[in-house]
Amino acid sequence: MGEQFPNSHPASYELTFSDEADTDTVVVLRTERTGAGGHPVYADETGIVMAEISDKGEVRMLASGGQQSLTQPVARPRRPGPGTAGD
Repeated sequence: MGEQFPNSHPASYELTFSDEADTDTVVVLRTERTGAGGHPVYADETGIVMAEISDKGEVRMLASGGQQSLTQPVARPRRPGPGTAGD
């Protein structure tokens, strides 16, 4: 089993990727894995977008396969909405 994280690590984040032409937002959920920095790894539901996010909101994108060109997103903790699991 993976390491359990204190409440200082939100259950989910919104990662916003921007370039000159477009902005995309991806929701990632905390997994039981830890990254090289010892922080939790978050992944989208497909497992393609993965990031290690520190308790300070620092993001390190993780490659989930070959041929990926990783860009640096902005991370924002996601607030649970009505009917969703809380942090």
